[in-house]
This record gives sequence, structure tokens and C-alpha cells, in this order.
Amino acid sequence: MSDLGEAFRQIGVALGLGLLVGLQRERVASRLAGLRTFALTTVFGTLCGQLAQTLSPWIAVVGLLALTGIILAGNVIKLRTDGADPGQTTEVALLLLYLVGVYLVVGSTEVAIAVGGGTAVLLWAKPQLQGFTSKLGDTDVRAIMQFALLSLVILPVLPNRAIDLYGVVNPREAWWMVVLVAGLGLTGYIAHKLLGDRGGTFAAGILGGLISSTATTIAFARRTRTTPASIPTAAIVITLATTVVFARVLVEIAITAPALLRSAAPRIGGLGLLTALLAAFLWVRWRRNDSAQGLPPLGNPTQIEAALFFGVLYAAVSFVGAAARDHFGEGGLYAVAAFSGLTDIDAI
Repeated sequence: MSDLGEAFRQIGVALGLGLLVGLQRERVASRLAGLRTFALTTVFGTLCGQLAQTLSPWIAVVGLLALTGIILAGNVIKLRTDGADPGQTTEVALLLLYLVGVYLVVGSTEVAIAVGGGTAVLLWAKPQLQGFTSKLGDTDVRAIMQFALLSLVILPVLPNRAIDLYGVVNPREAWWMVVLVAGLGLTGYIAHKLLGDRGGTFAAGILGGLISSTATTIAFARRTRTTPASIPTAAIVITLATTVVFARVLVEIAITAPALLRSAAPRIGGLGLLTALLAAFLWVRWRRNDSAQGLPPLGNPTQIEAALFFGVLYAAVSFVGAAARDHFGEGGLYAVAAFSGLTDIDAI
């Protein structure tokens, strides 16, 4: 594509993104900026980015300062005319769309489109987001923040390399197990709250099997300690998760080692069929029991103590399995498989 064609393509994408976000602002009758203003702002950012590449990088900075001045002037006029609080959502969206326009030139088109489209969706979903947040209690917010601490603050800074003699204990991988257990507890709590006992139970079992049946077992078994009447519900979740595991492993084998599938399918599929029948039996029995209790809400849905324990267990089992393999060679494969199965059968 020629330079001229690329320039027009960037401007076209910027125009589309600006119109998309401007459409949403127009529908909510924003007094500061609407359909045309957002479209012009995004194209303005793209033109500044193009000029910055050919003339001086400071052009993009000057354009941002000029747009900020225009926004401030518009807010001053609004305050003097009606005295109402103008809010900041439209202003931030304008600045963001300007930067999206610049990024179309200096960065990735895919990222720019994702940010622009995501902005439109986020602005459109305001009523849904407000309705969701209004239903959150202190326990819900605390659980979400604790999960954010585990997954977004601690996980990224941990070293992503083996630190033991056998090269199998990776701090980041071990902490992923902590995040899994905490996330499953939180996900099950949210599913239970949104879907009720029956729908939440089924969703938690399927999701748990797709992610980690071991983590699911730990997370949901712990929840029955305070309420023994909820044991049947927890049993269904764990059995469903176990059933999904066998289907998941067969898919993995089909992708990574197709030649093994013919031999493994009858054995693994037979185990999956057995657990599926058991899960169906427990489910039918549970639905007929009107007095059956669901899983009680947790004081701390993220279950940090259980998550930390599982992370340590995962690292320990990985180390023991590697040690058995090192000392006994291929003859220790069954021991390695047994130890691996305590945490995750996918690896073996």
C-alpha cells in the first residue's frame, strides 16, 4: 500500500471510531461533544500523528494541549450558563479518542480499534454497570479487591523462571495456582449470586472443570465446613468439574498427540462417562429435593488461605515428581504421574 493510501486508511479508521463513540454521546444528549465533535477529534489526532512523523513529534503534544484548552473553555461556558456540574466522562473520552487517533499512526491499528470500540461499549454500558455496582456489598468489593491484589499486583512481579535444582518450581506458575483457587471461589460466588442455587451450581461445575478440577475441589469442599447441609451441592459441582476434565484432556491429546488418541480415548472416555453418569444421578436427585440447600455465601469468597495452601502444594508436588523422575529414570514415570495427578493431569 502506498503512503498516500495508508494515510487515507488511517483517517478512515479514525473517522469510524469517532463516529462510533460520538453516536453514544449523541444519544445521551451530551452538551459538550456529540457525533461530529468525536469524529473530528479522532481525525484531528490522526492528522497530528501523521504530521508528527514527518515534521516534529511535538505536534502531537501541541494538539493534545489545544484540545485540552478547548475542553476547558467549553466547561467554563457551561458553568456560567447553567451552573450545573459538567461531569468528566465526555472530556476524558474526547482526550482518549484523540490519543487513539494518534496511536493509529504511531502504533498498532488493532490496539487502537480495540481501545476505541471498548470505549464505546463502556460508555454505552453505564446503566448496566451502575445496576451491577449498586448490588455489591462490602464483602463483594473486598473479595474483588483481594483478587485484584493476587492477580494484578503480585502475579506480574514474580520471577517467571525455575528456582530449584530440577527446574520445575516456577514462582509465577505456582502463584497462578493461588490465583486459580481464589478466582474459582469468587466466580462460584458470583455465579451463585446471579443465577441462583441451581444455575450457579451448574455453571460453577463446568467452569471449574475447564480451569482446574483440583482447585474447584479445594474451593468448594472448604465451603461445606460451616454448613453440612450444602454437601450435596458441593458434590455436584466437584463431580461436574471432574467430568469436564476428561473431555478437556481428550481434546488436548487430539491436538498435541493425535496418534495417542485412539489408545487413550476408550480409557479416559470411559472414566469421563462414569463421572458423567454419577453427576447426572446427583443432579436429578438434588433437583427433586426441595429442601436441598445451596452453597452458602462466604464471608471471604476469594478464600486466600486455601489459595495459598494450594499454591504451596502445587510447587511441592512438582518438585517431588521431578525428583522421582531424576532418581528412578523412566521407571519412575508412574510415580511422576501419581504425583502430577494430585494437582493437574494435563501436564503428564
